[in-house]
Amino acid sequence: MTAPTVVARWSTWAPQLRSVLRIFAAFTFMQFGTAKLFAFPGAIMPGGGTAPVVSLVGLASILESFGGALLLVGLFTRPVAFLLAGEMAVAYFIGHGSHGFWTVLNQGTPAVIYCFVWLYLSAAGAGPWSLDARIARSPRSAATIA
Repeated sequence: MTAPTVVARWSTWAPQLRSVLRIFAAFTFMQFGTAKLFAFPGAIMPGGGTAPVVSLVGLASILESFGGALLLVGLFTRPVAFLLAGEMAVAYFIGHGSHGFWTVLNQGTPAVIYCFVWLYLSAAGAGPWSLDARIARSPRSAATIA
């Protein structure tokens, strides 16, 4: 097998790898929300409790938990990913950006990475391993389009 053949075959996996990126990013993202909202898998809030639901952190934890769950299964991926990209941009500028430019020093690296992953998925879509793709392939949705 020659190098161009390997590269050509590997690039055919791009849609499936987009699904893998979405699934693993959503799974890790959800943990930030559930840790703030339910103290699961562990408490990360100051004092070890949970975030008040009616607060900015509470809103963020709801978006991260339930938006992350929607992204995990790939349902409404484009609008949810766009909303979460915005949430991560706001989180970065409110919580991290004011502490300096370098993300490694202001601890904003996860917010920046999630922001751009969600922005990418809002444009690229969920990939073939998603409920969005399953709905698009269903005969009922094809009849609706026709």
